[in-house]
Amino acid sequence: MTTAERLLAQCRPMADGLAALFHPHVEVVVHDLSTQTVAYIANNLSRRSLGDESALEDLHPAADESVIGPYEKVNWNGARIRSVSLVMRDEAGVAVGLLCVNMDLSVFEGARAALGALLDRTDIRPPPDKLFKDDWQERINRFLQDWLAARGATLAGLGRAEKRALVAALYAEGAFTGRSAAPYVASLLGLSRATVFNILKPLRRD
Repeated sequence: MTTAERLLAQCRPMADGLAALFHPHVEVVVHDLSTQTVAYIANNLSRRSLGDESALEDLHPAADESVIGPYEKVNWNGARIRSVSLVMRDEAGVAVGLLCVNMDLSVFEGARAALGALLDRTDIRPPPDKLFKDDWQERINRFLQDWLAARGATLAGLGRAEKRALVAALYAEGAFTGRSAAPYVASLLGLSRATVFNILKPLRRD
């Protein structure tokens, strides 16, 4: 077995593994550049056959080029395909094969269109006052997100001192008018109810 044949044979389990990992959306094709033919196909999406012409005569990878792409093309059924090709070389650095990974984007484009229709609606109205005027939970949520965004912080990354500062800021905002507000804030911040009430005690005396 020549070096080129060995390299192409070694590509087969890689092709099978990639196709299995991303099944059913990815096809992997191994091209033999010495014969300009398809040597192996895993999860055939392109309806090619072993031995078909690769049509890669004009491909001349640079000496240091090991990855070509990503690039896009169109499949037989009109689906958009995104591909990347890995160059297989022998000991002399000669390109002897290509392992081409082809991802069918149609299912993802359909999902994006569906999500866009759901998320980008233009008929959404402001919350009706009669439903939200006493919604202390909504006010806490909005204030919390604004407070974190202003500091470039995340809820999970807050230290104990920052949590105390946030409770004080919420109190100053009037967030604890709701009877269940303190337990709710305690749950959000990962504090005990007693801790939140202890933070609030001196604030309420002032």
